[in-house]
Amino acid sequence: SFALPPIKSKPGQLEQFPFNEGTFGVPEVMTNGLSSVRTNLEVSHPVELSELNYKKNQNKMNMAVLRNTQGLHAPLRIAMELKSAKKIGRLPFLSSSNVMLESLTGHDIEMDPSDIFNVPEFNEVAGFPHAVVERSLGLL
Repeated sequence: SFALPPIKSKPGQLEQFPFNEGTFGVPEVMTNGLSSVRTNLEVSHPVELSELNYKKNQNKMNMAVLRNTQGLHAPLRIAMELKSAKKIGRLPFLSSSNVMLESLTGHDIEMDPSDIFNVPEFNEVAGFPHAVVERSLGLL
């Protein structure tokens, strides 16, 4: 169908209910702690589910509009480019900057706290490059 995805979010429910029952069918309070049944069964706010999936919903909407205006080839080409950009890597001891992936998704022009605070790519990793490569090849 060529219809756009719905903008209004649907209330989310869990597929499985996370009850940790013991051997006698009673929740094990001593090992799992006290928990409220209400927090396990429903989302705390109707907008929370929509906000958690904002990027995914926005991407689906953009791809549907693109498919309706330019045809099926445009979303397929973008999906192919994203898939090939995710496969690009460096040697095992160098972390990838993902510049191509960020430029395709538009994340390169955004600034958020994860760009500055405590990102794993800025952590200093001490290791001998030859040993890391040999380990990744299965020689060590």
